[in-house]
Amino acid sequence: MNLDEFKAIVLLNEQLELIPEELKQVEDSYHFLLSFARKKVIYGINTGFGPMAQYKISDEDVLNLQYNIIRSHSSGAGRPLDEIYVKAAMLCRYRTFIAGKSGVHPDTVLLLKEFINRGIYPCIPEHGSVGSSGDLVQLSHLALTLIGEGEVFYKGTKQNTAEVLKTENLSPLSMYLREGLALANGTAFMTGIGLVNLIYAEKLLQWSIITSALMNEIASSYDDFLSVELNHAKLHYGQQRIAQLMRQILGESQRMLNRQKELYEKETQETVFRHKVQPYYSLRCVPQILGPVLDELVNAENVLINELNSVDDNPIVDKDTKSVYHGGNFHGDYVAYEMDKLKTGITKLTMLAERQLNYLLHDKINGILPPFLNLGNLGLNYGLQGTQFTATSTTAECQTLSNPMYVHSIPNNNDNQDIVSMGTNAALITKQVIENSFQVISIHAIALVQAVDYLNIKEKLSPITGHFYTQIREIIPLFIQDTPKYKAIEQIVSLLKKENPPVEI
Repeated sequence: MNLDEFKAIVLLNEQLELIPEELKQVEDSYHFLLSFARKKVIYGINTGFGPMAQYKISDEDVLNLQYNIIRSHSSGAGRPLDEIYVKAAMLCRYRTFIAGKSGVHPDTVLLLKEFINRGIYPCIPEHGSVGSSGDLVQLSHLALTLIGEGEVFYKGTKQNTAEVLKTENLSPLSMYLREGLALANGTAFMTGIGLVNLIYAEKLLQWSIITSALMNEIASSYDDFLSVELNHAKLHYGQQRIAQLMRQILGESQRMLNRQKELYEKETQETVFRHKVQPYYSLRCVPQILGPVLDELVNAENVLINELNSVDDNPIVDKDTKSVYHGGNFHGDYVAYEMDKLKTGITKLTMLAERQLNYLLHDKINGILPPFLNLGNLGLNYGLQGTQFTATSTTAECQTLSNPMYVHSIPNNNDNQDIVSMGTNAALITKQVIENSFQVISIHAIALVQAVDYLNIKEKLSPITGHFYTQIREIIPLFIQDTPKYKAIEQIVSLLKKENPPVEI
């Protein structure tokens, strides 16, 4: 499964289809394990879990064992995860099982598919996972609903699972051999959250490219900071691609200046240049700042898609070699590390937007716009002064949240889990950084369109930045008098999340 296929199911609500070959793999894995497990000691089938693995479980208790792991570990706390993240996690768990290396009964896969397709979203608290043995707590809450217990979100409300299953004419999952452990043991939640983070991070980067292009139109920058010659002298894909995209966006703009024509071919009598020979870094260093973010997005996609298509539970049931292998594929370090890198990149993107916003609002810096883009009476009216406080405080929170989670392992579980990934915490913090970034860019967008109207340059913008201007103005018309902005910010955030930016990275 690639990222587009993941998006189609999770974001666009396409139906998940189970092909016969996949179902056969699951069936074969289950029947092999059923036969292989007789009279053998296999972790989590006839032993306890974690440090309790030293205790043998009697034959009459093996099914109760699977129920116990689910019920005992349904111990999360905090706000329930939004439906999109739960759906993503369910799809990740599903992908592990259809690989046919988990030994689960086909009923497990079929019921997971029905939950996904029918919009039944388990109520999963945010807090609980240390990222190894994967997402034990969150996945136990998922498993709890599959056995007909706990609560789910269904048709917009939180409801009793048993009642929803009855409404949908679905039977709760029965325990067979290792359903409890297989459902609870893996990286599905950190991976699902991570993939949704990746999708939104890509949109943020696309919007940042567009807003940065519009910034340079407002400032009438010299265009050679985007030149092929300059950017190909630096041997990084991300920088070169960002510069290329900005050249494409600005190709039809009437606002950019050509250095060759303006400064090389003309003689000037000025001794102090009114127009900046080089603009501030937040304008001319966009390819160098956003380039590394793009490179990280490329790497994060590779890692997360690999994790999505991996078998991430323990033990691994290999019917081909006719053995069961014990190890640690549930360990979430790959996801944790990428989430820490991704949130750092998005924080830098947010810092860029905040600095560009400050440029627009600071009349002493830009030299062409009124203070705070106040189009009314200075002193009586305040323009965007209030919104800057929000953007600044939100950016500061991103900076604090960007401290790494990956290296914050705390031993637990009687020191059985003596070094853990904290992958789900990393993914959740990245989720917050991304949400913050959308808020800052939305405030920045309001400032951009106000600047365009003050300078009366709408007709000189490029088609892409001109369209962006129109989209924002449909939400918040030109304002002179002071008005509350919180609803407009919320509406712009929604637009930027839902809309597909006209820039392919």
